[in-house]
Amino acid sequence: MTEEETRRKRQARFERLAQVVVEPLHRYLLRRAGADLAEDVLSETMLVLWRRIDDVPGPGTGSAPDPDPEPNADPDPSPDEVLPWCYGVARGCLANARRADGRRLRLVERLIRTQQRPPTGAADHSDHSDLHAALGALGALDREVVQLWAWEELAPRQIAEVTGLTSNAVSIRLHRAKKKLAAQLGRKDAERSGHKRDEGRSSQ
Repeated sequence: MTEEETRRKRQARFERLAQVVVEPLHRYLLRRAGADLAEDVLSETMLVLWRRIDDVPGPGTGSAPDPDPEPNADPDPSPDEVLPWCYGVARGCLANARRADGRRLRLVERLIRTQQRPPTGAADHSDHSDLHAALGALGALDREVVQLWAWEELAPRQIAEVTGLTSNAVSIRLHRAKKKLAAQLGRKDAERSGHKRDEGRSSQ
């Protein structure tokens, strides 16, 4: 089997799998999360399933050559066979998303605190300096989107009216910008914690 035939076979298997699992996975996630988060996690889950299509239980598992050259020769996957495995993937993706939401919530709190309470001491100044540095690392439009969301408390639809972007574009920019900010602030916090531990050891 050529590389192109293998690719087509994997694509066909994923499409058949998606027809079986998308609706059950969506219901599974809606019972455990809000609609927006469920949609995001469903997309991430399907991406993982595509990347790991050879690991999904059922017909066509693995990438060994198939003597049958027909790309659609494998039968449709059985829900009883594939859904438990796919639920496990969705569960992991949901846990990751909730951890990320926790980090973004802490980011929101820092953004709001910066706006509402000007720095009055060295610790505050350090905290705000990190945040402003992280904001400054964003592109101008991404920074404006984040500030409109955090400080003016606008919804993506309202931010779209201000910036001229579509609501979908705002949501995508906001999601990516919050991830970048949370990651950068997390690195700064880790560096500061490591520095404090080093100082504590050196003073002993």
